[in-house]
Amino acid sequence: MKPAVLGMAALIAATTALSAAEVEPGKVVFAEDGSVAMSLTGVPGDPAAGRKAIGSKKIGNCVACHQITEMSDVPFHGEIGPSLDGVGERYTEAQIRGIVTDAKHTFADTIMPSFYKVDGFIRPGKRYTGKAADDTFGPLLEAQQIEDVVSYLVTLK
Repeated sequence: MKPAVLGMAALIAATTALSAAEVEPGKVVFAEDGSVAMSLTGVPGDPAAGRKAIGSKKIGNCVACHQITEMSDVPFHGEIGPSLDGVGERYTEAQIRGIVTDAKHTFADTIMPSFYKVDGFIRPGKRYTGKAADDTFGPLLEAQQIEDVVSYLVTLK
């Protein structure tokens, strides 16, 4: 019995430590240039998961506005935002993290959505319900999804 209790205590402690490392949307620290130096999770991003988020209409849907040659298998790339080809050469990882988190810190007049923000703007109503928005809205992407997207984008050289 005691090893099971100790194992459960270790699991709870590890889970608490991981969640404590995650930066909440309103507490992200942006540098003057809009970059975010520190990981939002303390866990490395997964480029494959980032690629999936960028191409998925249900997750990030970045291709709705941006063209990415490497993602030719994903249909309907947009032309509203700049091409993301070579973005890993144009920007540092910290700059990309800042842009994906909240691009307004880098480009004040951008129409790019803030993917890790929950306040300071008017939110639409609750999905397809016809009901007004409330405080249950979270960010468009979770912290680890931001790290996954960043890890994919830095590979685009």
